Amino acid sequence: MKTRRILATAFVLAAAFAVRSAAAIATPPRAEIIFDHPDKFSDVRDYYIPTDKGTESILGRIREHMVNEAKYYVPAGCKLTVTFTDIHLAGDFEPWRGPQFDEIRIVKDIYPPSFKFTYTLADASGKVLKQGSENIRDINFQIRIAIDTSDPLRYEKDILDEWMRSTLPRKG
Repeated sequence: MKTRRILATAFVLAAAFAVRSAAAIATPPRAEIIFDHPDKFSDVRDYYIPTDKGTESILGRIREHMVNEAKYYVPAGCKLTVTFTDIHLAGDFEPWRGPQFDEIRIVKDIYPPSFKFTYTLADASGKVLKQGSENIRDINFQIRIAIDTSDPLRYEKDILDEWMRSTLPRKG
């Protein structure tokens, strides 16, 4: 009897997982994030002398964040395409301070984050609903209220969230 309950429970959980996985696969992301020539970006470095792996990680986290947040701002069936042409992260490296300072990003108001990108919001048929280009630089980035102070990209994510809130239609 106990074995039947365990098997029944396992079957129900497996079926629920399969349905959820199928729904996740069937729902395409509402945003596509493109980085046009990231090797020419002003600053997406993980160290004073950057590593490819670090740059890819930073850009991947920005992409993942924007794709996840798009579900709140992009209506179902529509697609947001953002093409970044330049990014400068908040802060900079100051290796002249001493040993190992080439591994520490110093965040000061003299090193504000900035983004240059174009965007297109299209409906399911491909009709363009909204498009434009942005050149965002926030010199007051340090007064932003960040929920996750341990996230090294908190300022960048907050700026991009604010852009989505102010530019894209709130999905109903």
